[in-house]
Amino acid sequence: MRLRPTPTGTPPTFSPGRRAFVARCAVAGTAPWAAVSGWAAPARPDGQRLVVVLLRGGLDGLAAVQAPGDPAFAEARGALAVTASPVLALDGIFALHPSLAQFHAMYQGGEALVMHATGLPYRERSHFDAQQVLESGGSRPYELTTGWLARALGADQRRTMAMSTAVPLLLRGSGLTDTWAPSALPEPSQDLVSRLAQLYTRDPDLARALTRARGLREDPAMAGMGEPRSPAAGRQGVIDLFRKAAEFAAQPTGPQALVLEMGGWDTHAGQASLQGGLGGNLQVLDAGLQALKDGLQGGPLGADTWRRTAVLVVTEFGREVAINGTQGTDHGTGSAAFLLGGAVRGGRVIADWPGLAKAQRHEGRDLRITLDIRAAMKGLLVQQFGLTRQRLDNEVFPGSSAVAPMDLLRG
Repeated sequence: MRLRPTPTGTPPTFSPGRRAFVARCAVAGTAPWAAVSGWAAPARPDGQRLVVVLLRGGLDGLAAVQAPGDPAFAEARGALAVTASPVLALDGIFALHPSLAQFHAMYQGGEALVMHATGLPYRERSHFDAQQVLESGGSRPYELTTGWLARALGADQRRTMAMSTAVPLLLRGSGLTDTWAPSALPEPSQDLVSRLAQLYTRDPDLARALTRARGLREDPAMAGMGEPRSPAAGRQGVIDLFRKAAEFAAQPTGPQALVLEMGGWDTHAGQASLQGGLGGNLQVLDAGLQALKDGLQGGPLGADTWRRTAVLVVTEFGREVAINGTQGTDHGTGSAAFLLGGAVRGGRVIADWPGLAKAQRHEGRDLRITLDIRAAMKGLLVQQFGLTRQRLDNEVFPGSSAVAPMDLLRG
């Protein structure tokens, strides 16, 4: 059975060399909000923005985007097919988890869409391997050692930013990448900054890093963004990170691509409760995405930045269809992905639905993948940044010529 509903946890640690590490420390000491790993190209006012949100741990796509219109859904999901609050209808087949109310409003406003039964060419169930494939853009784990977003944007020296202490694989490669994470460190004294400048006079790379950090700190467009902050804990800390990402992206010369990470999606137990781990995580994700939208609309360029923005929310793999003995789900393959933003042609679910009867599942266990997520990634790179099909097939996602870019954004 195929239903066509609408028209249309943590990767391996990176260990930089000593000088790169010292450069980052020097910059962090001068501007606690930014550690810089590249500084060769000047910032430039390009309007398009792409935000990638990595959900680490394996989102249960059938919980986030349920399929009550599938005749096998209720029996296949058991207790997970029932929620204490009504689900949020998308069309005749699919509905959102009740915790995604603000995303639902964006969907209804034509600014968000859902992609279902989607995933990677990788079909195994290792978090480490799946995340490596998701970020590298390869077909197999560790065949590529740089990130697809870095390869896509680095050659043109477009600025990127990771909202984390270390650069994720997705942004590793050539290009200009900054990192930001909350800091409780006090402001460095002018004496310390002067001493660092003297210390670095004989090392051009460190001197440039320090100069760049000081320049960012003194940029009027970034005023107020460098104050040290105590790291916020828990859910509010994640929402604050989304809000801070919007502050950076909303600047006229801000980064054109940003990456955020959110863990906690490895839900082997307690999925049925709205206040449990999965329900709580979806609430935080929903609030974070709304904070991102609000921040972009409230920036120096107003709603124009939001109109030029696309936000892709992806995970490394899905979960098994059936509930396990601890009221959760185990590692699977197919999942759901989200796309939102003022640039998005939303209000639709994109799915070549494979069905949930046991004979229709991958290996009799999982939601079968019918949509390669690289098609969405390719489409965004074409429509947001003008990459050619040749570059996409040969450099960004090598060996993917059979995967055509999707048309996801407004004309």
